[in-house]
Amino acid sequence: MHQRHDLLNKQKGVALIVVMLIVALVMVIAVQMSGRLQLNVARTTNLKANNQAYWYALGAEQFAQSSLAQLKALTGDNINLSQPWAQPLEYPIEGGVIKAQLFDMQTCFNLNALNSNSSRNDTQNNDDEDSNDETEDNQTNTNTTTNNNKATNAYTASQQAFHRLITQYINDSLVTDTIRDSLIDWLDSDSVQKNYGAEDSYYESLPRPYLAANNNLSHTSEFRLINGMDEALQQADMRPMQKALCVLPENELKINVNTITEETAMVLSALLGDDENKGQDIISARPEEGFADKDRFLNLPEVSVLNLTAQQQEWFDVTSKYFKLNTTAIFQDSQFRLVTIFKIDNDGVSIISREFGGAF
Repeated sequence: MHQRHDLLNKQKGVALIVVMLIVALVMVIAVQMSGRLQLNVARTTNLKANNQAYWYALGAEQFAQSSLAQLKALTGDNINLSQPWAQPLEYPIEGGVIKAQLFDMQTCFNLNALNSNSSRNDTQNNDDEDSNDETEDNQTNTNTTTNNNKATNAYTASQQAFHRLITQYINDSLVTDTIRDSLIDWLDSDSVQKNYGAEDSYYESLPRPYLAANNNLSHTSEFRLINGMDEALQQADMRPMQKALCVLPENELKINVNTITEETAMVLSALLGDDENKGQDIISARPEEGFADKDRFLNLPEVSVLNLTAQQQEWFDVTSKYFKLNTTAIFQDSQFRLVTIFKIDNDGVSIISREFGGAF
């Protein structure tokens, strides 16, 4: 009888332990389910807020697009910084705010302009022109080879202007020559390497090989792949230079002298073929509403004395057709960034690219 009582007590103890384990297991499962539920609710809330911020950003983009269409109709061929489009927009919304600002994309140096298919008149190298004439008269293989070698040493006016620009940021002449020639090789469609340039054979020899595009750049980040940029990054802070460079979907080089700012004054100086102070001085003395037309700018004493060529004069204008919109939409705890590139032409205002996220 005593043994049976002890056995019953032991069974009760085991049952109690089993019940406690079951309760503990249920509690663990309940806590996990509760945590997952809270996580899913938070995720859904964040997705909803981020999606709402996305649509707010697109709304700002549509507003900017319609504003640019009105700008073209109201201002015609004169776009300057005194006009409303140049002012930043901050629009409060319930639970957040929309911040947006338009920037003129024709206040920076278009890297694709170095891929210009212009004639040899663009080359400011009389020796090269003489060698071309000689080659046309002598069709031997030797003369053709000589001409090809000399052609790699000739630089168009836009390529020379680019070299003057990057020289303002990089003091090493070997690095600037390398970047100039390598960018030309990256853009052109042939495999002829310039003196300091690089073609596929160089890029294929890298630890992480790739090929030259042999085409226009599609984004400024692609410029980082050019031979010589690694050395430049080690020697100087490239962020100021990045603001002076841009990529447009064409080979034309056009600068709006009414919207260029002191931040990128070196671009103006490089195109004028003068030191950096020339562009700074012109911007400081510019009328508040800009120059009425291009001739007013070209007739400035500090510009007319430079005797710019006809091609160099074509680099300057008082209107623009490319704009960049930086938008930040903040809704609740979500933030959405959008960068949009617009093009204004006779057909209206079109969106040519969108970039989501990232720094401006």
